[in-house]
Amino acid sequence: MALISVDEALGRVLASVPGPVEGEIVPIGDAVGRTLATDLAALRTQPPFAASAMDGYAVQAADLAIVPASLTVIGRSVAGRGHPGPVGPGEAVRIFTGAPIPDGADAIVIQEDTDLGDPEVEIREHVSPGRFIRPAGLDFREGQLLLRAGERLDARRLALAAAMGHAELPVRRKPRVAILATGDELVRPGEPAGPDQIVASNPYALRAIVERAGGEALDLGIARDTLDDLRRAIDTAREARADLLITLGGASVGEHDLVQAALTEGGMELGFWRVALRPGKPLMHGRLGSTMLLGLPGNPVSSIVCGILFVVPAIRALLGDPHAGEDPTEAGLLGRDLPANDTRQDYMRARLEREEGELVATAERRQDSSMLATLAASEALIVRAPHAPEAAAGERCRIIRLDRFC
Repeated sequence: MALISVDEALGRVLASVPGPVEGEIVPIGDAVGRTLATDLAALRTQPPFAASAMDGYAVQAADLAIVPASLTVIGRSVAGRGHPGPVGPGEAVRIFTGAPIPDGADAIVIQEDTDLGDPEVEIREHVSPGRFIRPAGLDFREGQLLLRAGERLDARRLALAAAMGHAELPVRRKPRVAILATGDELVRPGEPAGPDQIVASNPYALRAIVERAGGEALDLGIARDTLDDLRRAIDTAREARADLLITLGGASVGEHDLVQAALTEGGMELGFWRVALRPGKPLMHGRLGSTMLLGLPGNPVSSIVCGILFVVPAIRALLGDPHAGEDPTEAGLLGRDLPANDTRQDYMRARLEREEGELVATAERRQDSSMLATLAASEALIVRAPHAPEAAAGERCRIIRLDRFC
């Protein structure tokens, strides 16, 4: 099977998503990071009454045509307890920020422009009608559609939903993402490692990526390089009704790479295998019944890069995010010269600095896909198109900031 481009691979992954997962209702306090399942309209008007934007006095502006002017203070209006009566000519109400505007008043004089007094206050400045008054509905009105299905509920949107009067929110359930590491060479952190073994790091990185994207990670452990062990793990993913199964390693065609064989035996419909990118060429995609499948390379950096490029958009599509496949790159400048690229799209680990308002990305000298220390010290990936010519320091480039995903 020929290599396909990154854009084509992502398009096929997103096209294989059957649709958003079902919704559920959760208390607003439990909705952080969740994705709205339906559009959300305001249940109330905000503010529900005309309110003062400053501390001072509620007055009739016409009384201040000539200043200084002396007005009789007839009461107080504070947040949660407004003045019960109207304000007439020659009268004022002491008022505080957020408090209701009394009937008859049409302006606020800030306290700095007065000589505070009781029962008389002297006002030294003119005001125009409406000055320092927040009208009812300034923020939004009952029935107004303010949040859309597919939006992720961060602090700003949760605050808005609460102000709209919603105690519970309709969200998509978290897509179930099963993660299966494979290989005789792997042990878990803290387990004794033989002389030919290494510690499995990929499951923990992918779990973090999955959960940050809005999914629920299901750890299937480590499958050994036997068809029986792989079959058992695949059956576990099916029993868990995983929406997405991620395999880590073993998806190539070597003598000991049995993942593709086990999946094919289990009924996998292969979508594609091998993508023209670096790192991450041996990427596999398919379906196993109702479960989507992404087979990621075993090299740690390859696995994480493929997680950013393909796993995150797949999860966001399962959540109904209309922007799931949007371009994750942004503009930057190269911090050093780069050679011409070959036939694969390159994702180079780089450090970031900000110079005169520009993000400057300096590629690491060593780009081996097994080097986690280099990745951990990097803040971005420099994206280089296939056949990109030599590029000099200071030239424009496209980058992906790692802190957005992992």
